[in-house]
Amino acid sequence: MLKVGDALPNFESLNQDGETINSEKFKGQKLVIFFYPQASTPTCTVEACNLSDNYSELEKAGFQLLGISGDSVKKQKNFHSKFAFPYDLIADESRDIIEKFGVWQEKKTFGKTYMGIVRTTFIFNEKGTCTRVIEKVTSKTAAQQILEEN
Repeated sequence: MLKVGDALPNFESLNQDGETINSEKFKGQKLVIFFYPQASTPTCTVEACNLSDNYSELEKAGFQLLGISGDSVKKQKNFHSKFAFPYDLIADESRDIIEKFGVWQEKKTFGKTYMGIVRTTFIFNEKGTCTRVIEKVTSKTAAQQILEEN
């Protein structure tokens, strides 16, 4: 998994509107990238809505936000439209970005073991260096977790 001190990996994929978004767009800006397992699922919705509800506070702290999951552009579009998120959602069906960040891992639910996205938030400074990794994301207070050590 990407660690504190690591550089923002180069990436490129489509957002919810089918537009190409790449890591170059965020050079010189503080960036929060949150990975979530699946669009429109209960816990992911709580997390994404908490970040949306607190977006102005995150913006005041200088952060740009980007959500990433392995969902299709269409699923991201539906999720984005339903809740009118003020930030982009990236469709990473190839798992290229997910793999670069190291969040595709073995998970266990109800005694079943499977591979999936581990809910993780990465914070980068203006130089593109990772300053913080939040591995134990609390969906209901995701924005507060980001802001608490800012």
